[in-house]
Amino acid sequence: MSKADDAKSLVQQALDKALVAQQPLAGKNVERLRRVHPDDTPQELIRRLDRYYLTGVTASGGASGAAAVVPGAGIPTSLADVMLFTEASVLYTLSLAEVHGMHPEDLERRRLLVLTVLLGDGATRALEKGVRRTGPYWARRIVDAIPMSAINRANKVLGPRFITKYGTKQGVLVLGKQVPLGIGAALGAGGNHVFGRLTIKSARAVFGPPPPSWDADDRGDEAPFGPDTEEPGSVTPTEA
Repeated sequence: MSKADDAKSLVQQALDKALVAQQPLAGKNVERLRRVHPDDTPQELIRRLDRYYLTGVTASGGASGAAAVVPGAGIPTSLADVMLFTEASVLYTLSLAEVHGMHPEDLERRRLLVLTVLLGDGATRALEKGVRRTGPYWARRIVDAIPMSAINRANKVLGPRFITKYGTKQGVLVLGKQVPLGIGAALGAGGNHVFGRLTIKSARAVFGPPPPSWDADDRGDEAPFGPDTEEPGSVTPTEA
C-alpha cells in the first residue's frame, strides 16, 4: 500500500472515530471557554476557537515534520498527524455548532456538517443540486431541516471525495516531511496552517454570522425548509 493510500485509510478511521468521540467534547469545550471567559460574546469566543484550532494543527504539523528525520519514525509520525488534523477539525466544527446553538445528535447529520465545512464549495454545490435550494449558511439546514434521505445520499457522495482530497493532500505532505530537520518542520507546519485557514474560511461560509448574544432566541432563528423542499432530489456523483 502506498503512503497516500495509508493516509487515506487513516483519514477515514480518524473521521469515523472523531464524529462519535468529539461530539460530547465539543459541548464541554464551549462550556469551559465560557466559564473561563464569561464576558466573551459568541463572536469573540469563535475567534478564540479559530486561534486555538489554527495553533494546534500548525504545531502538530511542525512536530511531525521534525520527527521525520528520525530513522524509522518519520512515516508513522507523519501519518499520525493526518489523524490529529482530522480530529482537530471535527472538534472545531462541532464546537462552532455549539456556539451557534446547534446540537447535531444524529451521526449522519454530524458527518455531513463536517464534510461540508472541510470540502467547502464542492460540498455546497452538491447540496444545492441535491436539495434543490440555494443560499448561504447551510449548517442549520443540515442539522435541523434537510430530510435524512437527502443527508444519507449526500454523505455517500461527499465521503469518498473527502477521503481522496484530504488523504491525498496529507499524503503529499507525508512525502515532503522526509527531509532534513528544519525544512521538514516548516513543510509540516506550513501545510497544516494552510489547511487550517481554509477550514476556518469554509466554516464562516457554512455557519454564517455569529449569533449576537448567548440568548437562545438569537441562536436558532433561521427558517426551516418550506414544502417545496420536503422531497429533495438525489445527489449523484456526477453532480458533486
